[in-house]
Amino acid sequence: MLKKIAVSCDEYGHLVDVLLEALRVHGFDPVYFGPGEGEEAHDWPVVTQQAVACLREGTAEEAIVMCWTGTGCAIAANKTPGIRAALCQDAETAKGARIWNHANVLALSLRATSEPVLKEILEAWFTTPYSEDEWNVTQIRRVDAMDSDKALKP
Repeated sequence: MLKKIAVSCDEYGHLVDVLLEALRVHGFDPVYFGPGEGEEAHDWPVVTQQAVACLREGTAEEAIVMCWTGTGCAIAANKTPGIRAALCQDAETAKGARIWNHANVLALSLRATSEPVLKEILEAWFTTPYSEDEWNVTQIRRVDAMDSDKALKP
């Protein structure tokens, strides 16, 4: 059984198709929220929240959200408790987001992400595990505590 991954994009473009195919190659069954070819753009907060809801509800194991700059969808995703979305423009940023931030949502820019860079980002994202060292885990606990307004004291 393929792992589910939720994907959202506010406007259709070639990168959507490239991403969905790359995800299939990585062994995922993508669930897409957003317009298809020839359809009008959708509101980025709406499609982002649809994708993130799948992750929160457990119907998807990963989520990738996209908009023109990637900033809006990252902001919208991070409004959901338990979500740590990272806007990644390159593979090193994706790797760091997984290691140090335990990012569980990848945000991408439609404008700035080329096909080769997308493939590098996905490779880094899917092959990089979360860091489990004590210091880093403490930092993640501090971030998670912010969701409940019970931030840990330094």
